[in-house]
Amino acid sequence: MFYHTKKLQYFKPPEKPDAVYAMKIQELIGGTFGEMTVMMQYLFQGWNCRGPVKYRDMLLDIGTEEIGHIEMLATMIAHLLDKAPVKLQEEGAKDAVVGAVMGGSNPRDVIMAAAMNPQHAIVSGLGAMPADSVGFPWNGRFIVASGNLMADFRSNLHAESQGRLQAVRLYEMSDDPGVKDTLSFMIARDTMHQNQWLAAIEDLKAEGLEDTPVPSSFPLELEKREFAYQFWNHSEGTESAEGSWAKGASMDGKGEFQYVKNPQPLGPEPTPPQPEPKLHGTPQAREVEAKGQQNASDRVIIGG
Repeated sequence: MFYHTKKLQYFKPPEKPDAVYAMKIQELIGGTFGEMTVMMQYLFQGWNCRGPVKYRDMLLDIGTEEIGHIEMLATMIAHLLDKAPVKLQEEGAKDAVVGAVMGGSNPRDVIMAAAMNPQHAIVSGLGAMPADSVGFPWNGRFIVASGNLMADFRSNLHAESQGRLQAVRLYEMSDDPGVKDTLSFMIARDTMHQNQWLAAIEDLKAEGLEDTPVPSSFPLELEKREFAYQFWNHSEGTESAEGSWAKGASMDGKGEFQYVKNPQPLGPEPTPPQPEPKLHGTPQAREVEAKGQQNASDRVIIGG
């Protein structure tokens, strides 16, 4: 059961409307690493969790928190879009770009490049949408919920890192005290969440539930171990040899890194099988096709 409290987690309204910035804020809602993604990611991971109950509880805690973050951003967008169409019309006489929109000369290009997202007025009635900053709808394929907690927590760390990066960039793009204050809260929560996933990863290791490489339940003897810790130099230059990934003990403690300066192919040149005649693919040579057709004809005769 979910329960909604009417008060926001945190919020300070913007001091003035800004329809263009409202379009940018959409990235934090419906972008690949937006709040809709982490909300759904954490909730599905929690609902699907078969591990210790503390992980399920933690996932549902943070997933529910992210619902509140979406509400905060949606409220911010509503304030940023307040009276936006009127403001644009008033500024049209002063701003040649907006004037072109209102005057009917090539409005599609101009409005997308320099003014508000038209869907904010046409589709959502000056409200937030489940889409990113260029209007691409949020997609459920953005989320990761594999059932392996180590794999999922690493994905969560990645999502929070990218999300915080984008929030910080948007913070730098604004000079509105209200916007910056609200984003400052969200950036702080992203700091907590990155630390949270790092801590959860360490918990999984300490409890012996999962380790590197993921999945750790797969028997190592079934992989070709001679290749498990080789770094292959696949580009010009050998600067990559200077990294800790190219020498010394491996991160999982189960091997030694090796640097392969000139990796060589270990397999033969491929010889693709020839197409089935009934599929009418292009064969290597005409005689092969003819032979295939003859064989097919022979099969029909024999079958008859």
